Amino acid sequence: MNVSEAVARRMSVRAFRPDPVPAETVREILQLAAKAPSGGNLQPWRVYALAGAPLEALKAEVRANPLGEPPEYDVYPPNLWDPFRTRRFQNGEDLYATISIPREDKPARLRQLAKNGEFFGAPVGLFFCLDRKLGPPQWADVGMYMQTVMLLAVERGLDTCAQEYWARYPQTVAKALELPDDHMLFSGMAMGFRDEAHPINTLKAARDPFDVWAELKGF
Repeated sequence: MNVSEAVARRMSVRAFRPDPVPAETVREILQLAAKAPSGGNLQPWRVYALAGAPLEALKAEVRANPLGEPPEYDVYPPNLWDPFRTRRFQNGEDLYATISIPREDKPARLRQLAKNGEFFGAPVGLFFCLDRKLGPPQWADVGMYMQTVMLLAVERGLDTCAQEYWARYPQTVAKALELPDDHMLFSGMAMGFRDEAHPINTLKAARDPFDVWAELKGF
């Protein structure tokens, strides 16, 4: 599989099979991903991988606290504006359409949202953290590391779903990971084998045409 094929196949999978992922495979992916670029070679990422009993214990904590906790950062800016607002709205509508949940069925939508806390059934939960004193450039570096993880997972027949949902549980996750006080949680990620039969995995998130967001000059 080449890089273009991995990019084309990668998607946010929201239904996984329970098949376990070997620890050596997870370690290999996380270690290879450390080749991702970072400004000044700071390598700001701190990564935790959970499976088995530790993962189940964390999921139980989340079930016991469905309202979550005060987040440490805004996943989206307040009063999101266009074109970002429309893109987010349409993506949500397209997602719920795959599982036949209409907009007015709020309880069903909340139940689907809560599946984030179960890692959508994936056998591996990843968490990406960084030192609190680092700034936006280092957050971008962690994002590049995460993308590298996702593409390496695809190469090995696995799938992922990046989950900023976990920003809703900073204290719960920090306790489960025994995260140092000077570090904070950025994002989680589900990893495992895609459930090909589940309708939610038919969603192919739309992308705007190239000319909407890019220009070529001087060519």
